[in-house]
Amino acid sequence: MVDVLFVTPNSSQRAYQDLAKTFSAIEPPTWSLLLAESCRSKGFSVAILDADAERLAIDDCVTRINEINPRLILFVLYGQNPNSGTTSMIGAIELANHIKECDLINPIAFVGSHTSALPKEVLAYNSVDFVLLNEGTYALHNLLRSDLSSDLDKIKGIGFKIYEGGKINLILNDPEYPVPQERMDLDLPGYAWDLLPYKSRPLDMYRAHFWHAGFNHEKRTPFAAIYTSLGCQFACSFCMINIVNRIDNSDNVNASNSKGMRFWSVEWVKKELKKLANMGVETVRISDEMFFLNKKYYRPILQSIIDNEYKFNMWTYSRIDTVREDALELFKKSGVNWLALGVEAGNQLVRQEVSKGSFKEVNIRDICKQINNYDINIISNFIFGFPEDNFETMNQTLNLALELNSETANFYPCQALPGSPLYTKAKIEGIELPQTYSEFGFLTYDSKPMSTKYVSSAEVLEFRDNAWQTYFTNSNYLSLVEKKFGVKERNNIIEMSKIKLKRKLLGK
Repeated sequence: MVDVLFVTPNSSQRAYQDLAKTFSAIEPPTWSLLLAESCRSKGFSVAILDADAERLAIDDCVTRINEINPRLILFVLYGQNPNSGTTSMIGAIELANHIKECDLINPIAFVGSHTSALPKEVLAYNSVDFVLLNEGTYALHNLLRSDLSSDLDKIKGIGFKIYEGGKINLILNDPEYPVPQERMDLDLPGYAWDLLPYKSRPLDMYRAHFWHAGFNHEKRTPFAAIYTSLGCQFACSFCMINIVNRIDNSDNVNASNSKGMRFWSVEWVKKELKKLANMGVETVRISDEMFFLNKKYYRPILQSIIDNEYKFNMWTYSRIDTVREDALELFKKSGVNWLALGVEAGNQLVRQEVSKGSFKEVNIRDICKQINNYDINIISNFIFGFPEDNFETMNQTLNLALELNSETANFYPCQALPGSPLYTKAKIEGIELPQTYSEFGFLTYDSKPMSTKYVSSAEVLEFRDNAWQTYFTNSNYLSLVEKKFGVKERNNIIEMSKIKLKRKLLGK
């Protein structure tokens, strides 16, 4: 019997609508891979079921789980987009309920960003037997060392249920600590790449973001995503990334209470990159929230890629105010062909408000020009519907996006994601929040973003959708794509722009 089966549910159609068929990325289940390798290093037997990559129907998932018959079924719900931990709950609860309805007796546990934010709410589901608090590494080890039924109150880092007198009591034990810096290489020793499904070669069931492959569908696979660090040292009000560091079970704790970064050693990162190169993977995402921050780590990593002559096509994140011009040549030579920049808003006051003053005011236009001078493409990230946004400021954001005319852009409606300071603020002030997981989605049919002080939720969503269409059908943008990538690639974008999202809130 396998000790633990790590499950990624299939929520793609609900999360991305028709974009899921061709245009959305299919990312490797990063945290399943990390936790699986961690458990293997401690002597536990492990397996991974990635229903998202295999696009498995719910009955097929149950059949596979029954065949594997694990001691513990663990739903790992992180995802690479900030809201993925919450939108992944769509498919996770549906599958967990179906497992119980089919009379499988294997206990079910949940771990991930949404679970870290709202552990008792997740544990309250009849189909959920355990929750693992924070990132869950040590909690999982502790739970697997037990018989999954005795002395549960002594297992640090978990939540469980007690049935007494016809009532169900939800118990959260004291949390374990996230893996500390000095034990990163030891207790999160790598990625269990060999456990992933594939057709003819490793990682060929995963596909990069459309733009990452230069808008060419044929170059999107095989694809891998890795971290070199975890967490972020900033505390932006709309972000919940650091909630997985949570070590306080008190109410109204959010990501801003557990900010911070942990790094694997440079040698650890080199080892993982060598594995990917040996598997023939060239399209790679560096998933760090702040890779372009600490040159003590990124310089030797990138130099090693150059020295080993790996042919990676990579992208990673950077804040506008952490870009260093003296490092851009190194980034480009190593194969970092895309930088994702958190521009967020076109209005300085709106941007400062959501970044809690941590954003150093810089000339965004100059930074983008510097990056392009080194032939590095830009993914500009923009958010509409911050608390101080009105139609004028949202138009300023759109106008900035059109002026920058970067090689691609992401447009998000502002969501008060569970675990974020915005969510805590909304709960305290009685602001209306989504009631379903899919309402927290950016691209879902029933997406329901926050209203601002001046603009309704529906108006924010409509503005975002119109802004996306304006950008990707703009002649200046399409000319840029044709010049840099080709006619075929321009036509691919035109085909993408024909896919119209259905929106319940807008009556369409």
